[in-house]
Amino acid sequence: MKTTLLHGVALAFGLAAASPALAQDKILNVSYDIARELFEALNPVFAEHWQETTGRTVTIDQSHGGSSRQARAILEGLPADVVTFNQETDVDVLAEGGLLPEDWRAKLPNGASPYYSLPAFLVRKDNPKGIEDWDDLAREDVAAVFPNPKTSGNARYTYLAAYAYALDQNGGNEEEAQAFVKAIFDNVPVFDTGGRAATQTFAERGIGDVLVTFEAETGGIAQAYADQGFVRVTPSLSLFAAFPAAVVTEVAEKNGSTEVATAYLEWLYSPEAQEILAQNFNRVHDAEVAARHAADFPEVRLVTVDEVFGGWDAVREEHLADGGILDQVFVNR
Repeated sequence: MKTTLLHGVALAFGLAAASPALAQDKILNVSYDIARELFEALNPVFAEHWQETTGRTVTIDQSHGGSSRQARAILEGLPADVVTFNQETDVDVLAEGGLLPEDWRAKLPNGASPYYSLPAFLVRKDNPKGIEDWDDLAREDVAAVFPNPKTSGNARYTYLAAYAYALDQNGGNEEEAQAFVKAIFDNVPVFDTGGRAATQTFAERGIGDVLVTFEAETGGIAQAYADQGFVRVTPSLSLFAAFPAAVVTEVAEKNGSTEVATAYLEWLYSPEAQEILAQNFNRVHDAEVAARHAADFPEVRLVTVDEVFGGWDAVREEHLADGGILDQVFVNR
């Protein structure tokens, strides 16, 4: 994983056709930066399922990058048949661009999120700085590593989770929350464009005391770099992070891939796919699969964007818009 985990090329998966007469389907899944290994595990299994149920082969091409940058690339012409992002606002951008329906959340269960996660921490062996919660990231002696929230959905969740923690601790004082988040940002030695680059900064370059990323990523990194003895830390409070999936209707209809694209996303809810998702440290909705993996997921108080911020529209207007709160926190960075 140390080499392939950081390799940013698109990957293609498929099964050889049993005969030249068999039809072949092809889709491009445009996904977030740190999902490479997850879809390396999922795609061949779906390909087997598709061949068994339809008699056709399928090739699934992958494109990975910062979620917001991926959305912009699709608007500029990247021909995604499906998206599997890590932030709902990036799918909304595609809906606003007319590439898929505005009610895309209603097309699949759980708000079109087959699995979910939360911002969590990965610290160095034996946790020498004693990092346990968000307030530790604001200490002057702690260097936190996470990507740029202007380009990464992963980092945007980090920003919002830290903000939510501050509001919870200070009784809802917005000014204090902004100062708290700014103190954390001031401790970040480098802002990479995406989650995978931030992983490289922390694990390969040895920069920082704590990596802040999705809980699913902390599990994968800890396994891949077992020789470094990284420790996973779950904060007391974090933000529910949906992983939205949608068919890019305009592209799929043009490519004639709507059937396989829809089936691909629906299959992510199957017990078979949910098991693979859980094995890759994602929290899942299937009750039986979740129960089998309960020991892998510590208890945490999860809050939502709706509860804390009034929904994603409010976040976009108040925090993410040009000149918004995020820009103010990011001053001089």
